[in-house]
Amino acid sequence: MIKCGECGYENMDGLDYCDGCGAKLAAAAGGTAAAPAENKSETTPPAPSADIDAKATPSLAADAPVDGQPTSEVPTGDLKKEGEAPAPGADASGAAAPSGAPATFKAKLSVVRGGRKGQEFPLEDGNNLVGRWDPETGSFPEVDLDADDPEAKISRKHALIRIDGGKITIEDIGSLNGTYVNRQPRLSPGSPAEIKSGDEVIIGKTFLKLVIEPIS
Repeated sequence: MIKCGECGYENMDGLDYCDGCGAKLAAAAGGTAAAPAENKSETTPPAPSADIDAKATPSLAADAPVDGQPTSEVPTGDLKKEGEAPAPGADASGAAAPSGAPATFKAKLSVVRGGRKGQEFPLEDGNNLVGRWDPETGSFPEVDLDADDPEAKISRKHALIRIDGGKITIEDIGSLNGTYVNRQPRLSPGSPAEIKSGDEVIIGKTFLKLVIEPIS
């Protein structure tokens, strides 16, 4: 019989492993029991080497590219400006688009009565505000009739003259005393009326004449 050195179980001769616990038995019957086998449950696996860890564990650095893949860095360009659509009335470059063909004339208003007779006010392409200087905002209208209106019959924002290509219109913008063209009925606020060279425009008690000169 071979006695197991681990658990003391008596095994038949010729066995290599104990029938009781499975431990390695002595090589010869009746011989000295073999040294206790290692307890597999207590065996500690070897620690992985530093080389294996370095290869198996990817770098966690946020700015390091992996296998040529792009990083998640935010581009330094102005994305808002690059992606936004052009503003209404502007072309692809962002510049304001012309509303019509360029004017082939120069226009102006000339005072003929009720103010500084002969005083002229050149009109620009686009919008020309007619009124009086506003001390609260410091704004000056393109046609400033403050010196021609001692009785303050003209509103600070009285009318709007617009030159768009070859067309000139005037529109009352809610004045107190109204806007008149060629002594016709008072213009309805917000309703532009077309005016031509020689037409008379009455703003408060100031009479003006539209003068148009061709550009040579």
